[in-house]
Amino acid sequence: MTGPAYSTEEMLATMPHAVALGIALDEADVSAVRGHLDYSPRLTTLGGAMHGGALMTLADSVGAVCAFLNLPPDHSTSTLESKTNFLRGVREGTVRATARPLHVGRTSIVVQTDLYDDRGGRVAQTTQTQAVLPPRSSA
Repeated sequence: MTGPAYSTEEMLATMPHAVALGIALDEADVSAVRGHLDYSPRLTTLGGAMHGGALMTLADSVGAVCAFLNLPPDHSTSTLESKTNFLRGVREGTVRATARPLHVGRTSIVVQTDLYDDRGGRVAQTTQTQAVLPPRSSA
C-alpha cells in the first residue's frame, strides 16, 4: 500500500491551515514522516508556552501525511480520532515531529506522532486513527 508520489511541498500545500501556522514537512515516505514548527510568540498561550493547538496541528498534519502515504491507490482518508498527551512546554526553538504508522489496515490506519524540542526532550505524543475511504463513485 503506497499513496501516489507527491513532493513534501505539494502535500503541505493541501493543508492551508498548517501552512498559515508555519509548519514545514521535511521528509516523507510510508515508514516515517518528519516535519517541524518554529516557536513564535504568535503561537503561544498567556504564559508564553507554545499553544497546545499549534502542537496538535503539527502532529495532525504530519500524521495525516503518514496515513495518506499508506493508502491503497485512489483512496482518501479522514481523521476518526486523535489523542495528544502534552509532556512539557515549549518556550523557544523548533518542535520536530516524527509520525510512524502503527497499524495499516483495510478500513483504518493508526499513526503515532512524537514531538521533540531542540534538546531532544519529548514535548508531546499523539495517536490518531484515520479512516481508509474508498474512491467515490462518479454516479
